[in-house]
Amino acid sequence: MYKLILLSTSLGDSLTNITDQVRAIVKESQVVSGVCHIIVGHTTAAITINSYLDPATGDDIIADIRRLVPTRTDFHHIFDTPADAAAHIKASLIGNSETVLIEDNDLVLGHSQGLLFFDFDGPRSRKVMVKIIAG
Repeated sequence: MYKLILLSTSLGDSLTNITDQVRAIVKESQVVSGVCHIIVGHTTAAITINSYLDPATGDDIIADIRRLVPTRTDFHHIFDTPADAAAHIKASLIGNSETVLIEDNDLVLGHSQGLLFFDFDGPRSRKVMVKIIAG
């Protein structure tokens, strides 16, 4: 099964918890045991698994990613804008995919784990690809 999650993001760096949307796709698939691949097909966006129970977790991650990769004008690749160049690096640091096991027709995640989508160059319309493979 292949599905898309469509997102509209806010200005600048943002984080969206997509765990419920992915979990709904898994339920719809009726796959009892398998693998769920979540892929971001954008060069300025990323996905990770991390704590979603404390809403400040995302704020902390975004703040430190901004600290590690500040927007500046001395990037070599500034075809679009310096913010776009910084977003490429931020997305590379986080990564563009996650793989989660499926058991009992549900995602196998830790107690506080969730799937967090990052946009480092918003506002944008984004697509997250979800591929379910029965095992």
